Amino acid sequence: MTYSRREFVKNSVFGSAGLVSSPLLKAGSGPEKPKKIKLDNTADLHQLYSPLLDLSPAKWIWYPSERTLQNSVFLFRKSFRLESIPSSAKGWILADSRYKLYVNGKYAQFGPAPFDPRQPEADPVDITPFLQRGENVIGAEVLYYGIGEGTWPIGKPGFILNIEFDEHSGLMTDDSWTVRLADSWKPGQYKRWYLRAFQEEFDARKYPYGWKLSGYETDQHWLPSMVLDLPADKPPISSPYDEYQQEIRANPDDCNIRERSIPLMNEFDVNDVQLTDRFGVEWNGDPARYFEFVTPGLYQPTALDGFRDHWNGSYSVNINPPKAAVLTFEFEEQIVGFPYFTIEAPEGTIVEMMIQEGHIPGNFLMNNRLHSWTRFICREGKNELMTFDYESLRWIQFHIHGKPGRVTISNIGVRRRMSGWESLPFVKTSDKIVNAVLSATINTLYNSAQDLMVDCMGRERQQYSGDVGHQLHALCSAFGDRRLPNRYVNTYSQGITLDGFFMDSWPAYDRLARIPQRQMGLTMWGPIIDHGVGFVFDSYYTYLYSGDIELLHEVYPRLLRFFDYLISLRGDENLLPVEDLGMTWVWMDSDCYIRQHHKQCSFNLYTAAMMMHALAPLARAIGDNENAVIIEETGKSILKRTTEKFWDERRQLFVDNLPWEAEEGGIRLSDRTLSMAVIHDLCPGNRSESSIKLLENPPDNMGLSFPANAIWRLWALGKAGRSNTIIHEIANRWYRMDSVQQNNTLQEHWSVQPDTRGQWSHCAIGPLFAAYQGLAGIEPLEPGLKKVQIRPKPGELEELNLNYHTPSGVITFSCKGKPGARELVINMPVGCEAILLLDSREEAGLKRYSESLEDNYSAYVIPAGDTAKLRLKFT
Repeated sequence: MTYSRREFVKNSVFGSAGLVSSPLLKAGSGPEKPKKIKLDNTADLHQLYSPLLDLSPAKWIWYPSERTLQNSVFLFRKSFRLESIPSSAKGWILADSRYKLYVNGKYAQFGPAPFDPRQPEADPVDITPFLQRGENVIGAEVLYYGIGEGTWPIGKPGFILNIEFDEHSGLMTDDSWTVRLADSWKPGQYKRWYLRAFQEEFDARKYPYGWKLSGYETDQHWLPSMVLDLPADKPPISSPYDEYQQEIRANPDDCNIRERSIPLMNEFDVNDVQLTDRFGVEWNGDPARYFEFVTPGLYQPTALDGFRDHWNGSYSVNINPPKAAVLTFEFEEQIVGFPYFTIEAPEGTIVEMMIQEGHIPGNFLMNNRLHSWTRFICREGKNELMTFDYESLRWIQFHIHGKPGRVTISNIGVRRRMSGWESLPFVKTSDKIVNAVLSATINTLYNSAQDLMVDCMGRERQQYSGDVGHQLHALCSAFGDRRLPNRYVNTYSQGITLDGFFMDSWPAYDRLARIPQRQMGLTMWGPIIDHGVGFVFDSYYTYLYSGDIELLHEVYPRLLRFFDYLISLRGDENLLPVEDLGMTWVWMDSDCYIRQHHKQCSFNLYTAAMMMHALAPLARAIGDNENAVIIEETGKSILKRTTEKFWDERRQLFVDNLPWEAEEGGIRLSDRTLSMAVIHDLCPGNRSESSIKLLENPPDNMGLSFPANAIWRLWALGKAGRSNTIIHEIANRWYRMDSVQQNNTLQEHWSVQPDTRGQWSHCAIGPLFAAYQGLAGIEPLEPGLKKVQIRPKPGELEELNLNYHTPSGVITFSCKGKPGARELVINMPVGCEAILLLDSREEAGLKRYSESLEDNYSAYVIPAGDTAKLRLKFT
């Protein structure tokens, strides 16, 4: 597909893929009246981030209805006969909101990846391994959320599948499929909490077991599927089907279906679980009221009746109402996936399965984390049960009650889900404590970087920029993954608004709900515009790591829109304000600042750096030189005004409250401000030494960022060569996190409490980033990593080994030995050249690099495809 320049701009800025179709809403600008950028001044690019799909001749189908209740599940079924097994049976599948696909009774896959409802991605599907000669059955359980949550902003119901057998025949959805309302899940079930839609309650007595297999006889509950009035290249949000709760319908011209842009998730069983706690409870009220309303005082602990551990992973206990049994299990580390278990029980036995990330065993129900429970009602005998949606957990607790008799629970585990990475990180040091923190960082990424880049899977499951966007550095360098960062920048950018700001968590429900709340003064959480600034950096780094500017084909015009919005905010000082912004909000960090106006220095430095060092270079890479000049000049202007207002010449620092120092009784600093100044060379005359000293030894009047933003300080310290400070910070601050010790993860805040809403696995990646860029000293010099800089700074570590991924292959880095007697071995892949910076006293025996990159360092060339082996005395 190709576009003319005007078509590209129309589609990317005002319509489909820009996903807004009304004229721009212009705000006033400051008195300086900066030059206006040209929103239609873009290059002719021809690559969509993910190809468009037309799934014809398949039809969108649904349950015959005029409305669909929230949190309803439907079973779609099609039987077909094969005289021979085809050599290939591949195609595409898509549902709003989630599906589980089965072929001949065997589970195939779960999907789709969360999406903007106007631009969903269909999943590839290969059912070849599941087919058999003769009668076959394909079936899908489809859950329609119908109410917003962290992974689903809004939508309408629909299901479509198109599979080709070899090249002659196929299998596709149409009215020959039958469908049944799965009332084993209560239709219209209430919402779990603000950002989780599905409060799952499954009644096994009502489930039509056997429906996924041939030979099953359908009854009156199975109906012919209803074909939706919707083309096969458009998503359900654009259909005329009634969305009765909100009365929405997207313009079909703004909508497309895409191919899935990342691999399918990898799923595997984890059952290394141990029984940690067991006790009984006696109810003096209805247990359902407790779980629905968390009414206090409805139960009290009691003895457990007839418990037996069979020592084979199964456990038995007697149930004597109103008494119930409670069994609590823990996994070795925190994981994300689908919990499952098997229970043999009398018909009508009820199990509330609760999950937690952090827990201290005791005689209480673990229903203390955002109503994170699932209810199962058993049929007679053996029940094999699994949640429909995935959870984030280390602890799992079963509350068993309802019917008298003996129950046996076994086969407890989680079908863990992880991104389908081709390689996993390799990084190892001589320090066990540092290694433990690096392991926790990697496991945190396993949990948060899946089909979206999210902050945490336990509370929100939402894709953000800002503190969340840092994950792309680790994904590209440590995992060699460029597809998920590419999906992130494209799907996030689809959340551009009419005014030109980004929704800041997209595709997700949160900001859709916050906008009317913000208008009425009911929340402080407006769309965060510093996350938008961070997103421009994210887009630039995605290009820098990949070298493929075409990946930003749809993103770049939205970045220009955001720039235009930012400039409209400038006030009389020609600085960006941080207060009284109306709909949007400046956040920056949760810990770092004690007053909102203290954020103005940081925010303006951040924005100036973005314009000069991210958006302007992107514009030049696109070929949009005219806008690049305007953007860079604007960034310099903001930096000049910020320096005039906040630079303390005597202290040689940016001081966050310099204009208010006298009235506030002293100065206030932040690691965010000082780090920005160091990383991006923003100090006048590059006088950064005072900032570096304070970042090394923070005084009491310096605000320190929460963990996901602590990367800024580590980044600045790495640039300044303060390796030992980084190592000590990892060992003495990060390692002391309870989550590192207990869950092999990094928690959201420096302090976290068990049995609360606290997040024990949150998206901080600072230690891993610091190992790669701060200690090994590897960073990009050219887009696509065709040239990198390597400035080894191992500090007191006696060993540092890691693999750094580039589009050309892997850089292997090994540094061993004590200071004064180190051996450094670097192997470069073909297509990637390294500029090695060493202490000027070293004798490297390598070809000198012509340019001077750092004072007191000599630069050498390691050619692409070569290996350098060096003995170092001063590094």
